[in-house]
Amino acid sequence: MATDIPHQTTSETTAGGELVRFEKVTKRFGATTVLDRLDFTVSQGKHVTLIGPSGSGKTTILRLLMTLLTPDDGRILVDGQPLDAEVRKKIGMVFQQFNLFPNMRVLRNVTEAPVHVLGLSKDEAVERAKGLLEMVGLGGKLDAYPTQLSGGQQQRVAIARALAMRPQVLLLDEVTSALDPELVAGVLDVLRDIARSTDITMLCVTHEMNFARDISDRVLMFDEGRVIESGPPEQIFGAPEHERTREFLSAVH
Repeated sequence: MATDIPHQTTSETTAGGELVRFEKVTKRFGATTVLDRLDFTVSQGKHVTLIGPSGSGKTTILRLLMTLLTPDDGRILVDGQPLDAEVRKKIGMVFQQFNLFPNMRVLRNVTEAPVHVLGLSKDEAVERAKGLLEMVGLGGKLDAYPTQLSGGQQQRVAIARALAMRPQVLLLDEVTSALDPELVAGVLDVLRDIARSTDITMLCVTHEMNFARDISDRVLMFDEGRVIESGPPEQIFGAPEHERTREFLSAVH
């Protein structure tokens, strides 16, 4: 599982440099404030996991980074640049739902965006896709249609598709929540391998606490649109300081 997924390197993203920055970001839906003057950063090559109750703002962060939403106040920087459509190309996302093209075979699902968005030749895109599909354990399913795959296999195709764009940041939004329980472990194993064998930066929203403990460099506990506790996984899961964190972890275990 040592497939190389190289990324562009710039002066702002030398090893350990800051890659994502939220500065006083506020997001409201009507009268409800979902993110409240949020400040946080993600460093190059690090794996940061967001935990907390439903409705605490975690997925909103990912949707802002994907430019599916825009902040009401504050600003978001990626690689030192204000987030816009061009900078957004540095970000890939794996959603809860697989969102594969049902009329396309597996291989074309993975090659379509690199060809049409990145301008790769078809041969380059196919070579890249085959390597990634092999990495996620689907090298024998190139000609299958999504409907011929299990939910876990479809989610692994979605992971390969996101990586085919060679993003600097990979966003993971509850990627196992739509799967049958017996399929969850296989998808999490693929993501563990990616975390261990590549230099990709990950920002993950999950309720899979063991997975968060395994892959994270830092865990952020969210409640009511704010980070109430942040630290390495051994601290957050082993000796949380905030009472709300302790309540949440006891409820999800």
